[in-house]
Amino acid sequence: MKKNTFEASLKRLETIVDEMETAELDMDKAMKLFEEGISLVNECSNKLNETKKKIEIIVEKNGKIDKENFVEDKKENEEN
Repeated sequence: MKKNTFEASLKRLETIVDEMETAELDMDKAMKLFEEGISLVNECSNKLNETKKKIEIIVEKNGKIDKENFVEDKKENEEN
């Protein structure tokens, strides 16, 4: 089974959210959409993590730019 692109997965996830927010769904349909949404979130998260690792490898090989931990940077900005 071929996986969706990140963009296609994200677009489908947005569609699911819109449908769950605006449509009157029966419990079975809502659960199916919720399960699909969770699967898409995990898929997108995995793709983002893979991309982050690839970027870090490129940066390490280049040797000119230091890696930064995105989470720590965000916390530092919130404290300032």
